[in-house]
Amino acid sequence: MPKPPVDGARVLALGLHNDAHDEPPPIHGGPDGAVCLYAQEAVERVRADGHVAFPGAYGENLTLLGVDWDSLAPGDRLAIGDGEDAVLLELVKHAAPCQTIAHWFIERRIARIAGTVNPRDARWYARVLNEGPVAAGMSVRVERR
Repeated sequence: MPKPPVDGARVLALGLHNDAHDEPPPIHGGPDGAVCLYAQEAVERVRADGHVAFPGAYGENLTLLGVDWDSLAPGDRLAIGDGEDAVLLELVKHAAPCQTIAHWFIERRIARIAGTVNPRDARWYARVLNEGPVAAGMSVRVERR
């Protein structure tokens, strides 16, 4: 951590190709936590509060722009890209912040991005329903449960 930016990646059933976790499932990864998502807008809000925030800082795999994070719920699906190659993810739950990322936060206040405290700035875990490639600039479409 942090996760470095890449030009593109392939999303597989258990996560992004060549990605790794320090903790095994159920803490990180597994089918219900295969991909960790975060909003660019949340990065900006957290940074505005004085914490260190940038894409990948909190271990997320994909940083998305323009998704209405406030309206997301478990079971909602995100289609990334178009056509048959579109990646399809299903939201499972908010990703609980852990002490691994505490150094980025003022006074180590990781609850700043906890789903129970600030759901609009929390990360999401998702399962992969359709594998495929992802890259910066791809469209993201929300399909409600």
